[in-house]
Amino acid sequence: MIYDTSEQTFEQDVIDRSHEMPVVVDFWAEWCGPCRQLTPVLEKLVTEREGKVALAKLDTDANQRLAAAFGIQGIPAVKAFKDGRVVSEFVGAQPPPNVERFLDELVPSEADALVVSGDEAALRQALALEPGRADAAVPLARILHERGEDDEALELLGNVAGSFAADGLAARIRLEQDPALGEAFAHLDAGETEQGLDALIAAIAADGDDRREDLRRAVVAVLDDLGVDHPLARESRRKLASALY
Repeated sequence: MIYDTSEQTFEQDVIDRSHEMPVVVDFWAEWCGPCRQLTPVLEKLVTEREGKVALAKLDTDANQRLAAAFGIQGIPAVKAFKDGRVVSEFVGAQPPPNVERFLDELVPSEADALVVSGDEAALRQALALEPGRADAAVPLARILHERGEDDEALELLGNVAGSFAADGLAARIRLEQDPALGEAFAHLDAGETEQGLDALIAAIAADGDDRREDLRRAVVAVLDDLGVDHPLARESRRKLASALY
């Protein structure tokens, strides 16, 4: 979808439409040589994406107030809109591979759509397309864990790198073999996060070396889910450090 836009139609052409699909706005002018290089590249790559992204072309000479409103100081300038706001942008003519990467970051991949679906078959398919993807492996491992298929869940999580959620879930699956920790996980599952964290941290302080790393991973996963600035996360990090060191 490629079209011209203006100050009169911008709200409908770009802001409203960006709630349905990403809209890339090409700010250009007739006298601009680099614009004449970039615009055909944008048109070709947007066409290849077959309706997954729109391209709106805005002549800055004919729409100076709108260009000023978006802070356009040099052209070509490209801004990408999603859900009514600018989410990505660049200035100046770019080689086609750079423009292609810019567009690909806007358009959900097949695996992205499968992860959003969230059912077991879709999550398995997403992992077949992109192995080791944490946002597919973790929810799928949760489904398997709830069915008691812990070996497969741990195998999936073992293929994920750099994910606190994956490490924490794998640690929990191993730790749940100890009935003494059941109360801690019951608190977490009931939304009693502080009680659950305190119980796990207390187990770290009382335990030997065998399970300390798994206990730490289980705690860190909960803290990561809470977020850095959450008051409970800040206090629990202090408690965790005290228990470990």
